[in-house]
Amino acid sequence: MAELATFSILKKAFIIPYDASGNPGIPIPVLFNPTEYSIDKSNQFSEIAIPGLESPLIQFTRGNIKTLTMDLFFDTYTDQSGIDVRIYTSRITDLLKIRSDTHAPPVCLFFWGGLSFKCVLQQVRQRFTMFNSFGIPVRATLSVTFKEYTTVDIQVRTTPRSSPDQAKRWIVKQGDSLWLLAAQEYGDAAKWRPIADENKIENPRFLEPGMEILIPPLEG
Repeated sequence: MAELATFSILKKAFIIPYDASGNPGIPIPVLFNPTEYSIDKSNQFSEIAIPGLESPLIQFTRGNIKTLTMDLFFDTYTDQSGIDVRIYTSRITDLLKIRSDTHAPPVCLFFWGGLSFKCVLQQVRQRFTMFNSFGIPVRATLSVTFKEYTTVDIQVRTTPRSSPDQAKRWIVKQGDSLWLLAAQEYGDAAKWRPIADENKIENPRFLEPGMEILIPPLEG
């Protein structure tokens, strides 16, 4: 899934790095606001092959990290200052450096208008496109990729986790299998064994149509 946003907002975008204690540092302003940015988010699924079915079941395994990408433009030629544009670009590229207090690059907040994105800088590609008579770059474009940053505690609190808390009864139909019942009731085809144990089923591949199966709640 990708979202594309284009803005013409006068307010400057900026990046705030955090220290080891989570306190915000000095904001790094973006010299020119981006003309657009992309936010990408995806999920990862695995395929579970079940004997007797034409195609495997699709099982959700995990979500992938949200990414924010954009091009940032830097220019010291137009304003006639003519200074080395790397004075500005290095403030961004330095966010890739490992800090001595955390042994990792800093966590940041990219903020612009309605966008507030807590992240780490994953990648920067620098393109220097104009130079003064001394060969000093005065114009550059940085293609940056930020990855969303979140802690385990936050994910545990915000991710809904539930399982059936009451036993259910199921009348077997032609073509039913324990894998299908587990996928339907628990959301995970691999969790067929509690059903087999509860009903003393020795061969999970073969279920007799018309038999009644008790589907127990998952523990934990």
